[in-house]
Order: sequence, then C-alpha cells, then structure tokens
Amino acid sequence: MRRWMTAILACALILAAAGCAQGEPVVKTTIEKTPLEQSEELLANGQEIVHCTYYEMSDGTWQADGRIYRQRLVVTGRLRNAVRDTTYIILSNVGDIPFERAWKASGLSSNMDDYFTAEEALFVAFQ
Repeated sequence: MRRWMTAILACALILAAAGCAQGEPVVKTTIEKTPLEQSEELLANGQEIVHCTYYEMSDGTWQADGRIYRQRLVVTGRLRNAVRDTTYIILSNVGDIPFERAWKASGLSSNMDDYFTAEEALFVAFQ
C-alpha cells in the first residue's frame, strides 16, 4: 500500500512540474531595431534594416508592439524598374502574403484597402 501511495505522489509531482513548464511563453530571441545612424549605410549596401524591435517566443510565436503574431514571413520580389530585389520581413496572422500585396501594404499604395491592420500583420524589416 505504501508503494502505491509513493508512486501516486511521484506521478502527481511529475505532472505538476510538467504543467508549470508549460506556462507563459518566454522570449527566445530579440531582434533589435536598427539604429538610425546605421540605416543609410545598410540601405546602400542592400542589408536588412529593422524598423522595430521584435521577439521570437519560446512557443513559436512572434511579438512586437505588444501584439502576438503566429508567423514571420520573408517576402521577396522586384518592384517595377528596381535595380535589385526587395525583401520584406512581416509578422503575420493572415497566412502567406504574396509580394504584390506586400509592396502595396508597405506604404507604396494610395489605396488604404491595401494596408493591413495591426492585428493582421506588421512590417518589421526590409532589405
């Protein structure tokens, strides 16, 4: 009888510890905003410029500006008459975003219907 009680207590402790380990997600990686004084040089060299600090979380989500996003997208394509490709890094809750929609939503469209709400997606960097 004592063995059963010990086994039950051990199982309860293991399950309680596993439940605690599955608490709130924690920051896994921090991607810092590019300092303004470095932006011009990075842009000239075709390197990534980060608009706002954002975080990869331990549960696989991403966070920025107090919002949670399910995925981080890297969308690349070439704007008309551009010398090189443009890459947008977007945190998204809307799934895949084609380049055509990304460049419009990046601030290049005059139609406000082309833009994302903050809950849908957030542009965090470009290259």
